[in-house]
Amino acid sequence: MKMTPSEAFVETMVAHGVKHMFGIMGSAFMDAMDIFPPAGIRLVPVVHEQGAAHMADGYSRVSGRQGVCIGQNGPGISNCVTAIAAAYWAHSPVVIVTPEAGSIGIGLGGFQEANQLPMFEEFTKYQGHVNNPNRMAEFTGRCFDRALSEMGPTQLNIPRDYFYGDINVEIPQPMKIDRGPGGERTLAEAAELLAQAEFPVIVSGGGVVNADGVDECKALAERLGAAVVNSYLHNDSFPASHPLWCGPLGYQGSKAGMKLIKKADVVLALGTRLGPFGTLPQYEMEYWPENAKIIQVDADHRMLGLVKEISVGICGDAKAAAESLLRRLDGRSLAGDANREARGKRIADEKAAWEAELDEWIHEKDDFSLQAIAEAGEGMLHPRQVLRELEKAMPEDVMVSTDIGNINSVANSYLRFEKPRSFFAAMSFGNCGYAFPTIIGAKVAAPDRPAISYAGDGAWGMSMVETMTCVREDIPVTAVVYNNGQWGAEKKNQVDFYDRRFVAGELDNQSFAGIARAMGAEGVVVDRLEDVGPQLEAAVDRQMNDRKTTVIEIMCTQELGDPFRRDALSKPVRYLDKYKSYT
Repeated sequence: MKMTPSEAFVETMVAHGVKHMFGIMGSAFMDAMDIFPPAGIRLVPVVHEQGAAHMADGYSRVSGRQGVCIGQNGPGISNCVTAIAAAYWAHSPVVIVTPEAGSIGIGLGGFQEANQLPMFEEFTKYQGHVNNPNRMAEFTGRCFDRALSEMGPTQLNIPRDYFYGDINVEIPQPMKIDRGPGGERTLAEAAELLAQAEFPVIVSGGGVVNADGVDECKALAERLGAAVVNSYLHNDSFPASHPLWCGPLGYQGSKAGMKLIKKADVVLALGTRLGPFGTLPQYEMEYWPENAKIIQVDADHRMLGLVKEISVGICGDAKAAAESLLRRLDGRSLAGDANREARGKRIADEKAAWEAELDEWIHEKDDFSLQAIAEAGEGMLHPRQVLRELEKAMPEDVMVSTDIGNINSVANSYLRFEKPRSFFAAMSFGNCGYAFPTIIGAKVAAPDRPAISYAGDGAWGMSMVETMTCVREDIPVTAVVYNNGQWGAEKKNQVDFYDRRFVAGELDNQSFAGIARAMGAEGVVVDRLEDVGPQLEAAVDRQMNDRKTTVIEIMCTQELGDPFRRDALSKPVRYLDKYKSYT
């Protein structure tokens, strides 16, 4: 058919079911943008392009489809790099469309010119550069296909003058890829190990969620009588109400899950790369089992055995692999059947002990935190108590996003979910300002589900402007902001290594609730523990029934949890006299 490249670009997106894009309008793609409305595509205008890419990430993680973001060439595109990196580590099928300077002037240093492909090279699975207007539909379709088939961001780079002209083109249809369970030999070896296991444990990872394989994971766990732990920040990969669920591994995870996996003789790592930050010691506990046989299932063969030594590596889809393993175990006698009842009691006992400990663990107990608690004024709440109350008040079918930071990471112990595609975090990239725009994108994908974000005061300062997007675009969400007046995660290192010499860690905040009201949202300050749950419930009610965004500002003490990382820290040594005296 004869059409313009802009029409080919838009028609290809329509073929892939695109209904929403996130970004800021720009002259670089205005000819295509002009026909978004009749094509049924809504461009959601954001305040900052980083927010747009985070929204595309949240959209894709909830919907399982491609999230799309776009911006003006040069600075509008470079603003997206951080968020695309976060999407890369979350395996989110985001397509970032990057209009670039006109082809006739590339290399001359023109206005808003930048070499945009190298910016995203490390954080994309595929980069399509339209090198001729006649290939617009081809590259557009390939970027959308690759985002899903490789489960990660792709980049579509288009010189801005290539939107114009006349071309003859056939619009390519989406390519559907089926993923198999893995190889016959490795599946057979894995089934044999599971059949001989006396204390099997399953690590349910993000690949289980992406494959829509939670039910298959559950069926396999029930057949084995295996404890199931979530991989780090994938708390939605197994239903928390299930008797075999034991909570997440990794930083501030579940002691019950850690104690149980330590006893495992066979571990099935299902749909997880076993990332280093999610398997490091926690609570002074080396919980990764030293002598267990490890079966790892991952759709990317490069992840097999990369972090942990494994006995069997299966390159396959988590759902299909679980189904295949279950079939291979059907009718077989299992070594674990002999102690199934005792193992089930051990699981229940460890979970009950951990819940009791969380109930009693109302504040941090190190010397600095105790001092901070003693110096706190009236109306300052203990973060752990707040997190417990929020957990109790969570609505059914909730979606939660968490930012990076001290209190947000402690939340890992308290966030439980019944269904997949409910929990979103910045994963290994760990960037501040992630949670709020991500939950906005999630809400666009699932407008009938309650959407709640968690952020500390530092991270909130990077993202709160998107409150205006919620108000202007009628995308109601609920934001919980922990105001403790500090960059808590890094401040803990200054406590432990730098004799409490605090540099640049304090935050003298204005009223976040007041700022929210100024932007047209509802703003609420919570300084009494008994108000935490009711205020969350009221905010969700406003979100779902009145289409109102609410910012809940919770006033917290300055107590600090365990440090995030110490991989580049040691006690300081100073040689110059002026620094010695300071030390």
